[in-house]
Amino acid sequence: MTARPANTHQARLLRLLRDGGPNSRAQLGDQVDLSRSKLAVEVDRLLETGLVVADGLAASRGGRRSHNIRLAPGLRFLGVDIGATSIDVAVTNAELEILGHITHPMDVRAGPVAVFEQVLTMAAKLRASGFADGYDGAGIGVPGPVRFPEGVPVAPPIMPGWDGYPVREVLSQELGCPVMVDNDVNLMALGEQHAGVARSAGDFLCVKIGTGIGCGIVVGGEVYRGTTGSAGDIGHIQVEPEGRPCACGNRGCLEAHFSGAALARDAEDAAREGRSPVLAERLATQGALSAADVAAAAAAGDTAALDLIRSGGNRTGQVIASLVSFFNPGLVVVGGGVTGLGHTLLAAIRTQVYRQSLPLATGNLPIVLGELGPASGVIGGARLISDHLFSPA
Repeated sequence: MTARPANTHQARLLRLLRDGGPNSRAQLGDQVDLSRSKLAVEVDRLLETGLVVADGLAASRGGRRSHNIRLAPGLRFLGVDIGATSIDVAVTNAELEILGHITHPMDVRAGPVAVFEQVLTMAAKLRASGFADGYDGAGIGVPGPVRFPEGVPVAPPIMPGWDGYPVREVLSQELGCPVMVDNDVNLMALGEQHAGVARSAGDFLCVKIGTGIGCGIVVGGEVYRGTTGSAGDIGHIQVEPEGRPCACGNRGCLEAHFSGAALARDAEDAAREGRSPVLAERLATQGALSAADVAAAAAAGDTAALDLIRSGGNRTGQVIASLVSFFNPGLVVVGGGVTGLGHTLLAAIRTQVYRQSLPLATGNLPIVLGELGPASGVIGGARLISDHLFSPA
């Protein structure tokens, strides 16, 4: 993809076609503030660039039938969601429909060189499977703060060796296409906004609970990143004065008390101290525990596992309650690996938010689990790069 929209009108048309699929000129005209002649000029210019193509006759609205317009069917975007313990890579078409999706275990602490070797291997595998001849752009998510304009991680607590690494520059050279980089929770928010539970929400919070904890903030339909890109780093809000040491160097952070790693540690303590026969049995069999083991124990009615989930949900709910009082969102989405804990976790979060925030902020506030699971990050990555490419150069 070499062409870019020449102005904001063309960019608006491209995004409408991305989000709504093929459409007639008349229907597009209903959604943009352009005269019929000006609309015809902009559509014809887009057709000349090859970014859009004619796509059959539109339904009649009286008079001569026009052709539907759609985004070029050969456009391909790569979405990459790098987590603390795994990598998801997917290829989408221009409408951000997933054509192929691969997941591979990978420890982000292995460093950027090893991680990106795996990403490139996965991207090549998707090409070899026939999903793409090449990529027109790629959106990458990493589990740490990102200086967004440069696409560079900055002092990420759970990513040793990544500080200042030129992710965007390196991957753009390797993939041969434009690349955008963002925090993984922002990509989750974009994914849920495009194809998940937040489709109709303009102002919402998207909280990701996994190895780390973060919050995507969407204002007026756009991700808010803050002045330097660190907005939403709620995992390092203190919930316990003089509490546990955190990877960031402080003590008592939410992430230190309730994240995938913290939950696994607490579960192993419960197993060794005889408070949970179910977890003790799993620990003896596996040698280690994870959030998935806590979820399974809770589903079996294990009291200790349920207490761990409720305790973590209460702490997370306290932080979200403060955010709700400050931001007054229309929706809160909770996602990430730890959400396998399900409705026990969600109930604890809801209880704290509804109890602590004022009724004006919570009277019509849904707090829900994300719909897309691991797909949210890769769809968000494709959405990120398409937003960039469907903007005037």
